[in-house]
Amino acid sequence: MAIAEQHIASAHTNSSYTKGFSWRSWLATVDHKKIGIIYIIVAFTFFIIGGIEAVLMRVQLGAANNTFLSADTYNQLFTMHATTMVFLMIMPMNVGIGNYVVPLMVGARDMAFPRLNALSIWLFIGGGLLLYLSFLTGGAPNAGWFSYAPLTMTQYSPGSGMDFWILGLGLTGVASIAGALNFIVTVLNMRAPGMTLNRMPLFVWMNMVVSFIIIFAFPTFTVASIELLFDRQFGAAFFNPAQGGDAMLWQHLFWFFGHPEVYILILPVMGMVSEILPTFSRKPIFGYSFVAYSGVAIGFLGFIVWAHHMFGTGMGPMANAFFSGASMVIAIPTGVKIFNWIATMWSGDLRLSTAMLYAIGFISMFIIGGISGITLASSPIDLQQTDSYYVVAHLHYVLFGGSILGLFAGAFYWFPKMTGRMLDEGLGKIQFWLMMVSFNLTFFPMHIVGTEGMPRRVYTYEAGMGWEIWNQIETVGTFLLALSILMFLYNAIKSVRSGTLASNDPWDAATLEWVIPSPPPSYNFLHIPVVTSRRPLWDAKYPHVAGDDHGGHSKPSMVRYEYTDESTPGASDIHMPTLTFSPMLLSGGLTVAALGFIYIHKAILGMPEGIAAFGFIGIGIVMVFIGIRGWVVDSRRDSPYMGSHH
Repeated sequence: MAIAEQHIASAHTNSSYTKGFSWRSWLATVDHKKIGIIYIIVAFTFFIIGGIEAVLMRVQLGAANNTFLSADTYNQLFTMHATTMVFLMIMPMNVGIGNYVVPLMVGARDMAFPRLNALSIWLFIGGGLLLYLSFLTGGAPNAGWFSYAPLTMTQYSPGSGMDFWILGLGLTGVASIAGALNFIVTVLNMRAPGMTLNRMPLFVWMNMVVSFIIIFAFPTFTVASIELLFDRQFGAAFFNPAQGGDAMLWQHLFWFFGHPEVYILILPVMGMVSEILPTFSRKPIFGYSFVAYSGVAIGFLGFIVWAHHMFGTGMGPMANAFFSGASMVIAIPTGVKIFNWIATMWSGDLRLSTAMLYAIGFISMFIIGGISGITLASSPIDLQQTDSYYVVAHLHYVLFGGSILGLFAGAFYWFPKMTGRMLDEGLGKIQFWLMMVSFNLTFFPMHIVGTEGMPRRVYTYEAGMGWEIWNQIETVGTFLLALSILMFLYNAIKSVRSGTLASNDPWDAATLEWVIPSPPPSYNFLHIPVVTSRRPLWDAKYPHVAGDDHGGHSKPSMVRYEYTDESTPGASDIHMPTLTFSPMLLSGGLTVAALGFIYIHKAILGMPEGIAAFGFIGIGIVMVFIGIRGWVVDSRRDSPYMGSHH
């Protein structure tokens, strides 16, 4: 720890964040760190919005025969709440933290394709704004986040809400695929010398696995949503049984994407926990290879379990038996991770920081969600519980108790690296316990009320069903949960403004991002480090206990602490990409064109809105071409980008 504290005073004088705020430097940035922070801020904003939608729904369900919300308003809220939390909060929050941390962890100066990285963030923002624009243009989508056919046909969903859903998520899907390709190339091509695949941090491993899942899963959803758009806009019949289509085809295509999506949401968080637990247990992760390759196994098996969402559709005993068995098999690599995390803490020198508390909370709540998932994997049990609040409880124990608790662990862990300031640990621990209590108050009773027969997606219920007390407890829990989120927001704003200054390495951690200043200079590393083990920083700080990845003696680590800024001798020789508005313009053009395409059927029918539709499409295409031209010009004008390690 002495090395970590040697130059604390100089560690926070080199930040570009302290040189004044410039809108241009953020809106035109291609720096993976700033892009990561934009992702995080926008995703947290959508988290607040999705939380407000949840609170409104819980107020409606807090009493029997309540008339606080109408049925249609409730349907819009639960559709947008789920869509927001899955596509606009957890996914981009994972991407934001990964964007910031992964290049630092592998010893790179940036992502492999900086402009493509910028395009991804602006496409995500464009898709999210387009989705929420639906509230102002006749009503949001109201068919659920899974949008089952034929409910999504125009005769049952006559407004434009479903079209906003299709095209808004289409834009975010393109952003996800572009980001996944960027992560894969960055991890495979830009690792520091000596960092073999078997020495990569586990957070990097999980991000790479998730990137491959995205590349194989998202095109299926993209194709299905385009078919749905053609059904709605041009009278096609992919999912309309009345015209020879197949409503079940939508479910197969959606869940072939939708179940791997669960692992897209949870695997990066498992990677975060796999970094946090060793740091605060003062010992290496137990069974590194098992943890890494169990993530690969989850990624593979995630594609053969999709139809367990469809046990109630009458697929037949053979299909049910196969998908039930496959769903139970996927519990094995998940269980491997849990036992390895527990073994990592076993006999460790535990430091119960807020990040560590959230990591332990993640494990405990995710176990509950996993056990209820195993019950749902049994097709006869699932047939009784499907479409009940038991499923809602399972979903939230996995995605809130899992993903979101893990994201809070990652936030407390990497906040000092991103901002140069420490979050308030005392306030953080109060928030943790409030969140744990309120989370279980909100979601555990859903197991009970679901088992007692309360269907999901109902906006009201009769008195005397035995559901009132549980719904009242859930509603109280929701308000306390919202309070815990606001506590974190207050903590973050207060800490950015006046928090304790952070050193390079406030946690005495083992990975490369803690070598450089907090926050890092634009080029990350003045000298690309050379890696000789899975724990390069621990080996550098404690050479007397250094061991290689198999327990023997390792070579001396080539990692060294650096206290640099842009004025450091040699820094000016590092060529980084210049600022450019081209990705923003290109993504803005696609968003505007998508807005026009929502009303294209009215143009075909000669309705007045058609003129505006063609206008939006035309403006969008012009913006796209200007963006592409600017992209090419910027690329030619740019200094040579030193993405390599020479």
